[in-house]
Amino acid sequence: MRSVRSALKSVPPGVVALGFVSMLMDLSSETIHSLLPVFMVTTLGAGVAVLGLVEGVAEATASIAKVFSGWLSDKIGQRKVLTIVGYGLAAVSKFLFPIARSVEMVMLARFADRIGKGIRGAPRDALIADMTEPGQRGAAFGLRQSMDTVGACLGPALAIGLMLMTHGDVRLIFAIAAIPAFVAVLVLALAVKEPEQTAPRGRPRSPIVLGELKALGAPYWRITALSTAFALARFSEAFLVLRGQSDGLSPTFAPAVMIVMTLVYALVAAPAGALADRMSARRLLSAGLMTLIAADLILGLGHGIGALFVGAGLWGLHMALTQGLFAALTAGAAPAALRGSAFGLSNLLGGVATLTASLAAGALWTAFGPPSAFLAAGGVCALVLAGLWLFVPKAQLT
Repeated sequence: MRSVRSALKSVPPGVVALGFVSMLMDLSSETIHSLLPVFMVTTLGAGVAVLGLVEGVAEATASIAKVFSGWLSDKIGQRKVLTIVGYGLAAVSKFLFPIARSVEMVMLARFADRIGKGIRGAPRDALIADMTEPGQRGAAFGLRQSMDTVGACLGPALAIGLMLMTHGDVRLIFAIAAIPAFVAVLVLALAVKEPEQTAPRGRPRSPIVLGELKALGAPYWRITALSTAFALARFSEAFLVLRGQSDGLSPTFAPAVMIVMTLVYALVAAPAGALADRMSARRLLSAGLMTLIAADLILGLGHGIGALFVGAGLWGLHMALTQGLFAALTAGAAPAALRGSAFGLSNLLGGVATLTASLAAGALWTAFGPPSAFLAAGGVCALVLAGLWLFVPKAQLT
């Protein structure tokens, strides 16, 4: 435990500042998103399949944008500028949610929000990698993810409190939620400094060039294939909120599911990231995959609020064990000059996988009920676990 604490203390101040930025933006986003599924289904009359479409398209949009922003950050050597643009667009998009009167308007708002996420994601991750040494990256990515998840935990709690204070005025809550997003942009602009070694590299051209795809190397593509397959086993967390509603949680307290998930995520992400620098990545990823299988089984076969919260907690635990680790593995496998592009491509493929998973979950939920979506995801996760041990060399994940 002492080594974990010392590893976290060694994380550069710029990474900590980016953690605060992520925390404030997720506070804003999750206040909205924890109420959005119920708002769409009960107020706007959308079906669960439509929710899966909206969430899946939103995440795929973010992933496509990450390809271009990651490449651009490599070319112009200005990762911070792109990160500010991304967070700024996400902040502005928050004002579309209170005025949404249709599913199409919500989709537009989610589209703008996710474009912002896509613009900032790869440059921000590459910026963290630029700020840190290889032996610090697990701790750095884990700490940022943990602080991000603190915001994601506080958001649903704020949503419940505001639902009680405003007597369920969801549109007013959406408007209030925009405030932390603008504070996040201010913190980013004032408190984060870009390392000097990031510099323009060559003339502009297509973001995806065959020679550079080859230059990323086999280790990078194995990690990317693994993370993409993992994304197929995990659909949008919006389905957890609907699972809570199907178990009898009122719209006011439906965000409690997200509080449980994100609380576990926030508590474990930073220590798990630090451990990733010191133990076998294969074992840590295996633990995350087995945890997700357990969550899917409980959410698919269990009944009642207790099973719901245990499943949500395990879902958060699997995220904590894997998300920062995948980022650190990607940073370590990619050449430094292509790091932004590497994160962008990885996120693109993961986004397509998430879109597929969310569409499939919505269709299964509509046709066969909630258990089918979770049990199918658990089956995919078991296949990914087998692939981890059969197809990824042990030397790459020691």
